[in-house]
Amino acid sequence: MVYGAAFLVLGTCLLGAVNLLSRAGTEDEAAAIAARTGPALPMSEVTVGRLAEDVRDALSEQMLVWSVFALLGTAVCAVVVGWWTAGRVLRPVHEMTAKARRLSEHTLDRRLAVVGPDDELKELGDTIDALLARLETAFDSQRRFIANASHELRTPLATQRTAIQVGLDESASAQEIARTKQMLLDSNRRSERLIEGLLVLARSERGLEEREDVRLGDVVREECERYGIDAEVVSSGAVVRGNRLLLAQLVRNLVANAVAYNVPDGTVDVRVEDGGGLVVANTGPTVDASDIPGLFEPFRRGEGRDRMGPGAGLGLSIVRSIAVAHGGTVTAEPGPEGGLVMRVSLPSGAGVPL
Repeated sequence: MVYGAAFLVLGTCLLGAVNLLSRAGTEDEAAAIAARTGPALPMSEVTVGRLAEDVRDALSEQMLVWSVFALLGTAVCAVVVGWWTAGRVLRPVHEMTAKARRLSEHTLDRRLAVVGPDDELKELGDTIDALLARLETAFDSQRRFIANASHELRTPLATQRTAIQVGLDESASAQEIARTKQMLLDSNRRSERLIEGLLVLARSERGLEEREDVRLGDVVREECERYGIDAEVVSSGAVVRGNRLLLAQLVRNLVANAVAYNVPDGTVDVRVEDGGGLVVANTGPTVDASDIPGLFEPFRRGEGRDRMGPGAGLGLSIVRSIAVAHGGTVTAEPGPEGGLVMRVSLPSGAGVPL
């Protein structure tokens, strides 16, 4: 309808211009003939001139009438052709809309799979397919996280219930009651660490609300002192713009993992590099390169002397979330003598907007 209305308006303008120019041209021609013949014309020639004017007026009126009819007919044809063309062009959009309406969280593996020339509609379909792929990954990750969190939270509850049942037994000895109390205390601490880890993970994935200039070297030194490790600070002036508490948590998790998943008498090296780089390496058990991506998933633990504790399997996933929240990256690779070499790259303070 819009296309037909636009055609009608432009056609009317064109028709009016053609009629005005035609009338002006015939009037100029008649005036020129009258000037050449002069005023002394016989009566017959005057009659012929008037007849010519009448014929000219009749032709102009007929041309205007038929032009109007032709314009209206062409406008109707334009609307029909425009309607048909729009339907043909928008048919892929209707098909994509119908497919998108049938999608749900359980059918995110389906794709629009638009075929045809590499035009704007195919680009739109490919963009929606890429969005669906990201949503599928996010939903799968969320399902795994909920399942793992439920398992991790249920395990200490089962342990506490068993310990309480033993403690309530009247025939239990004092030593059994003491072991039950210690078991309950350990289980409670484990649940507390798990809940704290989940809160930190949720906070880091939400993004940073406030930023400040943080000297990465100072944060690394403070966290390494907790474990009696000497950190090598190559650039003491390295400044990262972000959240100091979250950056401290990132360093703490890396150092704690390097200490926990190590071999007896192993070493842990921590180094702060120029440009907001942090490297943490240990001499733990050999790790296959194909297993490294899974270590960044929640509730995944590596092999080491502290396999089942004290962590909750959230350390590296929290590290990755904090690094991403600061606009950085974290990678891992097998160490030359076993263990892992963790590399964190954080943008400098000058490169991170407020």
